[in-house]
Amino acid sequence: MVNSNSGMREVNYVSLDERRIFSARLVWRQGRISGIHETGAERPGLGYLIPGFIDAHVHIESAMLTPAEFGRIALRHGTLAVVADPHEIANVLGVAGVRFMLENARETPFHLFFGAPSCVPATPFETAHGVLGCAEIEALLHQPEVCCLSEMMNFPGVLARDPEVISKIALAQRLGYPVDGHAPGLVGEQAAAYVGAGISTDHECFSLREARDKIAAGMWVLIREGSAARNFDTLHPLISESPGRVMLCSDDKHPDDLLRDHISALAARALAKGHALFDVLRCACINPIDHYRLPLGRLRVGDPMDAVELADLVDLNASRVWLQGELVVEEGKVLLPRVPVEPVNLFHACPIEPSDLAVPSVGETIRVIGVTDGSLVTSERLLAPATGQGRVTADLDRDILQICVLNRYRPSKPALGFIQGFGLKRGAIASSVAHDSHNIVAVGVDPESICRAVNAVIENSGGIAVCDSGEPEILPLPLAGIMSDRSGDWVGGEYARLDRAARALGSGLSAPFMTLSFMALLVIPELKLSDRGLFDGRRFEFVDLWLPGSAHC
Repeated sequence: MVNSNSGMREVNYVSLDERRIFSARLVWRQGRISGIHETGAERPGLGYLIPGFIDAHVHIESAMLTPAEFGRIALRHGTLAVVADPHEIANVLGVAGVRFMLENARETPFHLFFGAPSCVPATPFETAHGVLGCAEIEALLHQPEVCCLSEMMNFPGVLARDPEVISKIALAQRLGYPVDGHAPGLVGEQAAAYVGAGISTDHECFSLREARDKIAAGMWVLIREGSAARNFDTLHPLISESPGRVMLCSDDKHPDDLLRDHISALAARALAKGHALFDVLRCACINPIDHYRLPLGRLRVGDPMDAVELADLVDLNASRVWLQGELVVEEGKVLLPRVPVEPVNLFHACPIEPSDLAVPSVGETIRVIGVTDGSLVTSERLLAPATGQGRVTADLDRDILQICVLNRYRPSKPALGFIQGFGLKRGAIASSVAHDSHNIVAVGVDPESICRAVNAVIENSGGIAVCDSGEPEILPLPLAGIMSDRSGDWVGGEYARLDRAARALGSGLSAPFMTLSFMALLVIPELKLSDRGLFDGRRFEFVDLWLPGSAHC
């Protein structure tokens, strides 16, 4: 067979409709399947042909890659399609950022579908650029690649029938689009009310009871296993209990993790747990097509020849991948060329100096952000500060470091705070990947190191940086300050190298940059820092660094 959009292949055909496997001669012409000729029972030595895996919810920007480059890497793992929420770039560049993603996606045969972001900006308590109201969302919903209204993170607004929230949901329903949810912890009547408002999916379930309640109310549950949040071990029983209401997703996949695996690995883990092959493949390959009404084939006569040949039905490793009849992956090698891209950005931060990080000592007790490895939830810790020369300083013995967040959209002074749990013994790390507004966030042991790391990010108009004793090392992110224009292999390698460098500074965190990127995410309690100040996610209001009543007399 030659690499064209017509051909023939002898395979073990995995029929998801009939729930059986048989050897077959599959023929396609001009990119469409023209015949599936059964030749006998399943035969050892032949590969297994399936429709391909689908990531039902992902933020491509978290991989720091363009959509086309994300696709080139995902194809290696047998992923043929994703449903992406361009929420991150929308916060930075608004509708123009979403259109950048759509236009880049059109340059690749990899199947990229998008949601129209529903919650931009995420909160009014931080500085972002993008604003998507009903007019902007409606314009996006008319784009051919857009298949849903992306996750409605303001679930309190849904339950309270907030007029703006309800108007966005009603708009999507009027145009015939499903609405994705985001409602961690809702159970019982609240879950039913959330579904009743028009929400059809959720990828935030962290208990079986919660997931079962939502399925009982009519919702589809996405089992998430990404770089930051991992729910598979808790939720996998749903695959056998409710195979018709479950999908698989990664949500956030960092570049080094994407190089290692994707949805196929999650499906293989499900098989290892004892779930039936056809239930697993239904969740991983077919249910997203049904729910989002995606224009994808199911490996039937007349369908596009979009297919994955697996070496076996245990590890589910892809040996060959076809898109519209074209062979695009062979034995791990991607045959698609890279898609060039012109940088788009919005970066107006000015360099900072150590004096900008000075915190005068005016009290006895400060609020400190407490970090727990592997969790996005932080704590509020009330601690006596270390001081010197009338200023608050880091205290390495107690692992209290300084944190700052700098507005990247216009010149400004950094917001300042202190944090416990990063473990750095020297230097600093900084990043312009800082959910959800993507200002610059940095943690370090002294103002000089923090400044060098932050200024390296500014000099490159975005990136992640590690500063030790010498010049900072940086992975530049010239696309909106959150994505690279380089190859996925290069980005994944550089990200892994800088992650190791951050741990070499003393951090015991399993993923220092991942943890750093969520320290400005105000909607996750208890204590976070935005570019406007220290924020209490429980009371949903700003708080002072100094505890009231602790001021010096």
